[in-house]
Amino acid sequence: MPYVNIKITNEGATKEQKRLLIEGVTNLLKDVLNKNPLTTVVVIDEVETDNWGIGGESITERRKRGE
Repeated sequence: MPYVNIKITNEGATKEQKRLLIEGVTNLLKDVLNKNPLTTVVVIDEVETDNWGIGGESITERRKRGE
């Protein structure tokens, strides 16, 4: 039973975009590793930008600078 955890910042991914991610990852595991889609688990965690950091600073601060 494959388990895939996708972490993204909570900046407005739509239900449709998340549905496509879940479907796409499930199909990728089926096509590449011959995994059963009925037992493949995909979880999307949406993380506050204050709780995600790159290069010693939060995404919130980077977004303020336009990065």
